[in-house]
Amino acid sequence: MEFSAKQIAELIQGSVEGNENTTVHTFAKIEEGQPGAISFLSNPKYTHYLYETKSSIVIVNNDLTLEKPVSTTLIRVPNAYESVAQLLQFYESMKPRKTGIDPLASVAATAKIGENCYVGPLACIGEGAEIAEGTQIYPHAVIGDGVKVGSNAVIYPNVTVYQGCRIGNNVTIHAGAVIGSDGFGFAPNSEGYDKIPQIGIVVIEDNVEIGANTCIDRSTMGATVVHKGVKLDNLIQVAHNVEIGSNTVMAAQCGIAGSTKIGQWCMFGGQVGMAGHIAITDRTTVGAQAGITNSIKTSGQTIIGSPAWDAKGFMKSAAVFRHLPEMFQQIKDLQRQIEKLSAELEHRS
Repeated sequence: MEFSAKQIAELIQGSVEGNENTTVHTFAKIEEGQPGAISFLSNPKYTHYLYETKSSIVIVNNDLTLEKPVSTTLIRVPNAYESVAQLLQFYESMKPRKTGIDPLASVAATAKIGENCYVGPLACIGEGAEIAEGTQIYPHAVIGDGVKVGSNAVIYPNVTVYQGCRIGNNVTIHAGAVIGSDGFGFAPNSEGYDKIPQIGIVVIEDNVEIGANTCIDRSTMGATVVHKGVKLDNLIQVAHNVEIGSNTVMAAQCGIAGSTKIGQWCMFGGQVGMAGHIAITDRTTVGAQAGITNSIKTSGQTIIGSPAWDAKGFMKSAAVFRHLPEMFQQIKDLQRQIEKLSAELEHRS
């Protein structure tokens, strides 16, 4: 596929600066540019590459001021990062989609498969499962009994969706993810632990993306719910009866303990740990490796640390922490001086 600067500018509502007939057929990072490629510039740290890149077209922000001439054609837009994301989505949508049920797939007689679906070799569709139109299920994926998957979902290889779970429209689940495994429920007794049956399900709403090897446990009763628009990175653990609000995003290796409720539009850095039975309100931003042990009730906060608290307070404390050895030595010196002065006063009296 080949597109001109004029066509691309019309698609992303930008303005061309240079040759509008310049064509491209691939993408490249600006520092690895090549003829026939389109790149973008949104981070000021990479601005110097603009003057040496070999890419034919570069998408830049409207407010970029050129320090010297460039050889590439520019497309100016309000937000280069958003525009390149739009372009990549368009490019992805142009790829041909697989359809049909492979002869090596195992599809139960009572399962319902919609039109234009793809079921890859050695994928398994259980009894009573329902797969809506346009959904793609890749090799070795397992869709359990009674599972319902919406339209235009993508289930990558080795994904397992346990019985009864619900997957919405336009959901993407990456390789190795497990949806609906048992929640971690055990009751201690005199000889060990009794397993508490987990009889609930997992509900994944529309437009959710779940990263590779992420695990979302089924609820003890009711449902573990991931609301619409949520984006989960790889290697995340979501425990039973958790609820994640719409459009929340979470980086790799976060862990959410049971029955925690997370609001809408929250952002979590990597390796954040959350205790169980707490609530985190809307639009909370959490720094990497934070440990959240109590509910967050004020919307719009940025928190960090373990236990997590206000980011500004944490950074001030961190600055003091770095000087603790010197401060400790000063305290010891002062203590010796006080002891010396006290001894002198006693001697004089």
